[in-house]
Amino acid sequence: MGREAVETAFADIRAALAVLNAEVDGCGSKPFSTADPLAGLADGSLDILAGAAAVEAGVAGLKARAAMKYADTAHALAPPGMPVPAQEMAVAAEIGCVLALGPRAASTFLSASHALTTTLPLTLAALHAGTISWQHARVMADEAATLDPAGAAALEAHFLDPDTPRPAAAATIGEMPAHRFKHKARTWRERHHTESIEKRHTKAAADRRVEYRPDQDGMAWLSACLPADQAMAGWNRLNALARAAQGPNEPRTLTQIRTDKFAEAILTSGTSATFHADNSAGNGEEASDSDGAGAGTCAGLLSPGIRAQVLVTVPVFSLMGLTEEPAVLDGFGPVPPSMARDLVANGADSFHRVLVDPRDGAPLEIGRSSYRVTKAMRNWLRLRDGQCPFPGCSNSSLDNEADHLLAWHHGGTTGISNLGQPCPKHHKLRHTTGWKPTPATKNQPPGWTSPTGRHYKSEHQDWEPPHWPESALSALAAELKLTEHHTGQTHGLGPYPPMPAAPGGYADLLHRGLSQAEIELEEFFYGSS
Repeated sequence: MGREAVETAFADIRAALAVLNAEVDGCGSKPFSTADPLAGLADGSLDILAGAAAVEAGVAGLKARAAMKYADTAHALAPPGMPVPAQEMAVAAEIGCVLALGPRAASTFLSASHALTTTLPLTLAALHAGTISWQHARVMADEAATLDPAGAAALEAHFLDPDTPRPAAAATIGEMPAHRFKHKARTWRERHHTESIEKRHTKAAADRRVEYRPDQDGMAWLSACLPADQAMAGWNRLNALARAAQGPNEPRTLTQIRTDKFAEAILTSGTSATFHADNSAGNGEEASDSDGAGAGTCAGLLSPGIRAQVLVTVPVFSLMGLTEEPAVLDGFGPVPPSMARDLVANGADSFHRVLVDPRDGAPLEIGRSSYRVTKAMRNWLRLRDGQCPFPGCSNSSLDNEADHLLAWHHGGTTGISNLGQPCPKHHKLRHTTGWKPTPATKNQPPGWTSPTGRHYKSEHQDWEPPHWPESALSALAAELKLTEHHTGQTHGLGPYPPMPAAPGGYADLLHRGLSQAEIELEEFFYGSS
């Protein structure tokens, strides 16, 4: 046992690797398929890839446990009186040397390993089982870092507890790339953090910054961390300017034009404009350009850039200021409700109010006054899928194309359940290769089947029921009683609150002593009389 057992185990692993390498080279004792050796080798190589990923994850879990076991024993063996920071520095240095990691990378590895072995048991178990990768585990540790123990446990349970209900056709977190899981975990964290997103956003905005990083071949990166609505506004504006510049005599690609427009904006007139931070026009007060917390955020900047098409899903109670539940900015994720209210107040040209089901938060209706099929369907697809539905693709661009899953000339209908919205790259993949989308529904995007016959599940949106403020629940209960009194029928909530039967309209609302917010709530659901 002990050292000898460890050496034997690793010798067996190296021997297994030699066998697998021989199989990849087609030099195994038996072919994968005698009927079609080449196709068999291709299919077998995918099996080896999948198995290697699972083993790699298990090894990552082993490394995390071994690192923390070393840290624990090193602390126990430390000389009496040795300061704790010095002990931690020594541990990080030792592990960094063993794994050939720099000091920062070693500390990051130790931090994630500590979280996995102390507060994230389900994540560590999934890593050992090979159902998630080390990158997924890192995401879980990062998102749980700012949560209290109960919040971290709830985050982990939501994604990894087998008893948590989820659609059967939805991809598990291990079946999607880690960057897509990060988006989902961040969305959950924003919705369930014990501190409101408004307070956290205010703190984060104080740390806004621009960073510069040299790159190869005379190039460099210039990036900015700024409020999401401003970032999305700038991105949409760059895209609109780049598309407008395209033409038959324009040799530059869309990416090149977008980059040139960005450089032009920051090097010329983009630095000389005067902005008003309070969204008022011409009040003579200029926004500060200092680094002070909360100063100079230039909230008024967002309106011109959001002229490109944008969807903002905001719970009605947040829109009315009754709750602080996050809204969702299409292409980004959760944002403070004040940001959504600002988008509405400043008249974003293509803002679409999205009514959600009070039971589960799924979208029910886009707008109220019209239902032009083509535009509404395209917006519905964006809500249903969130981005290109191909596994792992994050393209939420407006260039995504509505596509019949069952072709029109084969009898396919033009309905939500027979539509996908792949990005141009994966639209082309579908029509030029053997990749085929699987059926979709109104609420679930299509999965995909590869030329080898393997099926890959789609990523589904994480809808959640909106928060109902106490005042709205009281008003709704009173309305239910009133409706029952006038009709003799008992109504359930259903997808919408039941239509009030009592006549009187706005005057009747005032007569019943409802607050202005409750009146607006009823008008939103029922329409004013």
